[in-house]
Amino acid sequence: MSSFTNQDLRKAGLKVTLPRIKILELLERAENHHMSAEEVYKTLIEQGEDVGLATVYRVLTQFEQVGIVQRHNFENNLSVFELNTGEHHDHLVCDACGKIVEFHNEIIEKEQEKAAKEHGFKLTGHSLVLYGICSDEDCQDSAKK
Repeated sequence: MSSFTNQDLRKAGLKVTLPRIKILELLERAENHHMSAEEVYKTLIEQGEDVGLATVYRVLTQFEQVGIVQRHNFENNLSVFELNTGEHHDHLVCDACGKIVEFHNEIIEKEQEKAAKEHGFKLTGHSLVLYGICSDEDCQDSAKK
């Protein structure tokens, strides 16, 4: 994953502010690359940062507008942000716990391009999201009910 710098913020037309730096650092270090605005806010508060939820939303929206992050809107009103590394991938989303897994499959990519071509489309982008139940025991148990 590429690391964003203060210079990247400036190039995007954004001033280098403490909330922007903290949110960028958090997204870069996040074990789960996908975080909701609320998760970003909660994590920053737990780290002792003095930041408001409105600021987190505003910064994430600004990052999205300049291409630093991508917003994904999944079913169940799940909206998450991830750093835009320029590498394409698709997603698996657990219906039970909301876990998000990234994957890339070259065969799927080629089939999508083939389908677009067959219908006279030139692809400018796409998003594939698969929903199901992850392998977590609690999720598996809840799916049996």
